[in-house]
Amino acid sequence: MPIESALTVDLAIILLSATVVGFLAKQTGQPTIIAYILTGVIIGPVVLGIVEVSELTETMSELGLAFLLFLLGIKMRLDEVRHILLPVAKISVPQMILVALAGMGLSLAVGFSLLEAFLIGLAVMYSSTAVVIKMLNDKDEATSLHGKIDVGVLLVQDIVVVIILAVLAAGRPDDVAQVATTLAVVLALVAAITAAAIIASKSILPLVFRRIADNKEVFFLVALSWAFLFVFVSDEINLFLSPLGFEDAYLSIEMGAFLAGLSIAQLPYSKELQDRVNPLTDLFVMIFFVSVALELQAEELLYYWQEAIVVALALMPIKLAIFFLLIDWQGFSLETTFLGSINMMQISEFGIIVGVAAFQGDFIEVEVLGFLTLVALITMSLSVYFIEYNHWLFERTRPYLSRWDTDAKFEGGKREYNNHAVVIGYDEVTRQAISLLNEEYEDVVVVDRQVDHITELEENGYNAVYGDFRSETIRKDAGLKRADLVLSSSVEPAVNKALLKQVKDDATVFVEARNKADARELYEHGAHCVIMSTQLAGDRLVDYLEGYLSDKEEFTEAIESGKDLLKGEEAFPDTYKRIRGGLDD
Repeated sequence: MPIESALTVDLAIILLSATVVGFLAKQTGQPTIIAYILTGVIIGPVVLGIVEVSELTETMSELGLAFLLFLLGIKMRLDEVRHILLPVAKISVPQMILVALAGMGLSLAVGFSLLEAFLIGLAVMYSSTAVVIKMLNDKDEATSLHGKIDVGVLLVQDIVVVIILAVLAAGRPDDVAQVATTLAVVLALVAAITAAAIIASKSILPLVFRRIADNKEVFFLVALSWAFLFVFVSDEINLFLSPLGFEDAYLSIEMGAFLAGLSIAQLPYSKELQDRVNPLTDLFVMIFFVSVALELQAEELLYYWQEAIVVALALMPIKLAIFFLLIDWQGFSLETTFLGSINMMQISEFGIIVGVAAFQGDFIEVEVLGFLTLVALITMSLSVYFIEYNHWLFERTRPYLSRWDTDAKFEGGKREYNNHAVVIGYDEVTRQAISLLNEEYEDVVVVDRQVDHITELEENGYNAVYGDFRSETIRKDAGLKRADLVLSSSVEPAVNKALLKQVKDDATVFVEARNKADARELYEHGAHCVIMSTQLAGDRLVDYLEGYLSDKEEFTEAIESGKDLLKGEEAFPDTYKRIRGGLDD
């Protein structure tokens, strides 16, 4: 009982401390990841020493990374990423080789032995899945083109790290045949579980989820159970393989969780699940980043502190350059290349895990593990700021990158528009306006980030552009600078400021805002009309209540006629015409 009580107190301290520091970080505009790592440093052995790593915190931190990958998997529809699989493969493999060689060279330069330098090279060639995906989700860029590239590269890296961990877990190999056997087993496991996930997404899951989709609680619990099933299979893989004679197979629970999410993502019900998984993921991820710092001992961490600073500061620009050149090589635009590269500058938490496996396998000393941990923490902490301000950095450095600003063969070739209407976002607000704009303009271009929306628009004869409007390439494809009217249903100030900055002087711009402060700022930037949906809905509700109280019978008749609009199956009903009179009068 005292042990259980101590674990509960430790968890309470972690949650309370991380919440307070995270709140302060938000108030001061700092990334929450830094706040969580700083929390671990303060309450852990390095400073106060009031909390230590326990079995509970280790389990929750592992689940944090697993849930982060599960959430990522839910967002990855195969039809949305299929077109970048080949470029991602061409980027990932040479990137890992080049970064490993760079890490090895830097380690030799600061005094490590050849074996230590080789293992350090293997540990630093990954970027941080936790940092990159968390920041992409926070910035709503996980489904942007550069986000998909980064996520694809991270997944390839995860597969490679699973293989390396499996080899290191076996200790010093007796011969090359043992290494080859381990590699073959791991690759076969990844292929088998991937195949099982894809088959389930086409057979079992549609039948199950179709029956429970209307019950949100059961739907959520079944989805979580599906994730934990894959986590269990991955964690206890030897339980299934031991009857076949394999005793030391290894498969990460993160890989299992991702594949579970990937199978659900192919269903039409996955969008709703994302919102419900997010808060749970945030809780576990918070504990993960706090636990990273809790595991540190000052003596081990700082033994090679000078070497760690030198290697960290040298390796970040080297990784940036390698990613930049490889992504550019695949024909992506300058903006996509820059954003995809700057996001991947850090060393991964898997680098620390590789270091732990190397230490446990008697390949390196504990001080080398401390060096790897410090390098990872330095690069993760610094890279968060680069990701947070990646668009601002791109605008500032673009003049110096002009030699790479060529026509992107991967993203170019779009039709040019003139004096047209551009609609940003396809939702209940813009759907009603598109029909009206289509009568006034020869071309109406709609920009949206959901494949099913793009399909629906194209089937109804509209010009649709898939992508994130914050991307300059997407803005070019939509012909923003030549548009006569722009309607944005995005409430993100960054999106609306970007379009207001680029539209021509005589263009008419309608944008949406969350609150009055954002609305005032958008008017200052040149918007002609700023819409606040909640304000409009409130005003209309008051009008309807007045109509009901003044003449209940007439109001009821108008409501009945208005219900016909809801029964129709038209994708683009002429609602703006059909509601004139009746209820509005």
